[in-house]
Parts: sequence; structure tokens; C-alpha cells
Amino acid sequence: MSVIVECLSKQYSKGISALDNISFRVKAGECLGIVGESGSGKSTLARVLLGLEPYNEGNLTFNGKPIAPKKRALLRQYRKSVQMIFQDSTSTLNPKLPIWKSILEPLDNFKEVTPSFLTAEGLSRKEMAEELLALVGLDKQMVDRYPGELSGGQKQRVSIARALSIEPSLLVCDEPTASLDVTVQVQILRLLKDLQKKTNMTIIFISHDIRAVTFLCEKVIVLRNGSIVDQFQLAELYHKDRHSYTKALIRAASIE
Repeated sequence: MSVIVECLSKQYSKGISALDNISFRVKAGECLGIVGESGSGKSTLARVLLGLEPYNEGNLTFNGKPIAPKKRALLRQYRKSVQMIFQDSTSTLNPKLPIWKSILEPLDNFKEVTPSFLTAEGLSRKEMAEELLALVGLDKQMVDRYPGELSGGQKQRVSIARALSIEPSLLVCDEPTASLDVTVQVQILRLLKDLQKKTNMTIIFISHDIRAVTFLCEKVIVLRNGSIVDQFQLAELYHKDRHSYTKALIRAASIE
């Protein structure tokens, strides 16, 4: 599996540029971190990667196939392989549905998918949801609860379980820990790291927090004003040639 982004640009109305000539590639099993402050283009890039927004120029390919936003058949096949975890888990879970039904929504959309980690045959829908809850460290007995009965960290774990339900090749995480307290942030990051090792899933992790990015990812891209200003392996984080903006993010995060 590979994701290749070449010279990708995105403009909004009145010539406002959200992304400017973005290029990078992600190989199977890699964890790529994309870091930048608010307004840097991170969330726009996430939506473009998922096919939720079109782009104006450049190319986006997945496993050698172009992903064109207006070609629905290609997009459907692409979305079977790509899932996303959003920042606000509360708004992505239907408050009127028990969580087991929310977890199974992707599988309902792609009934032909049978994830390899659901090894037991003849599982009921609710039992499938229980297995997915266990995968993200939640008690199986929580399947009948509603989102309003869960903590922020539990809701985010449910969102992760839902994203993993169709065993995606690529998981895009858009600020998945930003709305959580520090202790729960660490728990979610450790969960993602463990799941990535177990499944060899490819992750694109988008955050304003360089500490979270460097904890989880071995490769880092720094965005500023819609452009990539720095790109490096984690081992090169403190290299003297790092961009001044990267150095400012490191100082602000107190990880020098």
C-alpha cells in the first residue's frame, strides 16, 4: 500500500489558498505525522485525503490508482480502504443510537468486508461490536450504552473501533486527542501506537501538538500557511538544519 501526493493545491473562493504545492508519500505500515498551527491547512489536507473535498491541482494516488474527487466509483473503493478519526467524537456519534450500532456503520456500508480480527464465525452484529470494543480496550458490556453515557476518552475509543471495523489500509487521524485532557491523550496515543504495531496499519496523524506527533510517528511533515516548510525522519528532529518554524514548535512544546 502507498499514498502518493504530488504538487497538490487547493484554493477556496476569492483566491484564498488552503494548500500550496503539497508533495509527500507514505508507505505501508508507516506512521506519518503532519504538524502545524491553526490555519496551516492541516484539516483541509485531511478532508482532501479522505475525498471529502476536491483539490484544484496536482495528483493523489492510492496503490497506484488516481483518486479523483468527482469519480464516485473510485471514491467508494478508496473509502473502503481509508477511514478517519475526527477531533470531536461527540459530534460524530449519533446520540440516539447505542454505540454498537455506531461502531458497525462502516461494515453496514461495505457488507462485503470481513475484517481478519473477527475470526469467530457466526457472530451476531452485537457480538461483532463487542469484539471491536475489546480491540480498543473497552468493556464488552458497554455495547448498549449511548454516547451521552461515555467519557470523552471512551467516545474517542469508540470512534477508533468504528474506524477499524472494516480493517482499513490507511487511518487518517485529524487532531484525535485535541479535545481530551492530558492523561487521556496519552492513553489514546498509546492505543494508536499499539494498534499500528498489531495490524501494520498505515497512519497519517494530523495535530497541532508536536509532542503527540513525535510520540507516535517516525516521519514528520511541518505545515505552515498551506505549504510544507519541513520534512524529516524523527531521528532528525534536533538536527541543526531544521526549519526555524520547526524549532519554534519544539521550543513551545518544551521538548528540547
